[in-house]
Amino acid sequence: MSLILDGKLLAEETKRCLKSKVEQLKKKTKKTISLAVVYLAGENLATKIYVSKKQQAAKEVGIESLVYELKRETKQQELQEVIQGLNQDSKVNGILLQLPLSNKLQPELAVLQINPIKDVDGLHPFNLGLLMLNKPNLIPCTPYGIIKLLEKYQIELEGKKSLVIGRSFLVGKPIAQLLSNKNATVTVAHSKTPREELIQLIKESEILVCALGQANFIQADWLQENSIVIDVGINRDKNQKIVGDVDFVGAREKVRAITPVPGGVGPLTVAQLLVNTVKAFEFQNFGESLIDLELF
Repeated sequence: MSLILDGKLLAEETKRCLKSKVEQLKKKTKKTISLAVVYLAGENLATKIYVSKKQQAAKEVGIESLVYELKRETKQQELQEVIQGLNQDSKVNGILLQLPLSNKLQPELAVLQINPIKDVDGLHPFNLGLLMLNKPNLIPCTPYGIIKLLEKYQIELEGKKSLVIGRSFLVGKPIAQLLSNKNATVTVAHSKTPREELIQLIKESEILVCALGQANFIQADWLQENSIVIDVGINRDKNQKIVGDVDFVGAREKVRAITPVPGGVGPLTVAQLLVNTVKAFEFQNFGESLIDLELF
């Protein structure tokens, strides 16, 4: 039976530490730490759920959550003007643009408008560039959470054959870079990778990070017995049950360690968003290099 990598447990530990940190900063600065979340109203129930969870988590640690719900018909220029206003508001320490946006909007252009020192999602080219240089400021939240989870369970990365499936700028590309920064040997597969080649890569991988968005796509017999499986996928199967990209039931009988879905990577994404918000606050108030700041 596999070791279950409990992201929910680590997220709760992180928030407890963060709550203490927030209290100290409030006493020291007499200021409130605030996070602004911008999202589009619409039929995407998942977006509302994500925003609500982030609000609740922020409240738990003492961070003020400011929510900006924009109309579905919002134009690109209007969205960017909202972001510019938040950039200029000294009371706002972090700006999160909840993705995905509607098809008529360009998320890359909107992210580009966010001041890098308020970019708590870590997606601005400035922050992604520093990540590539192995001198990260604000790190994308889901990849940040994955690395923290691997560190928590003392999983060695140096020299390990690592496969990342997915190449989005939200997860795939930054986690590949973070693993490389930890001296793992990293391969990236994606939708254009031939199926037989993908299966072979999975069989050879010691560390596997799956961010496909396809329910139970990865089969247990494709996996190494000693592999570490990080399942980023959040999908619904034919019974409307939330499942990951990996066949968890089969995989947990074979691999060395695996994240559950739900309860694995998801809670850590929210926790690391709050960590980034506090880091941004410290930079804005103390003028320290974000590169040198460590919360824990």
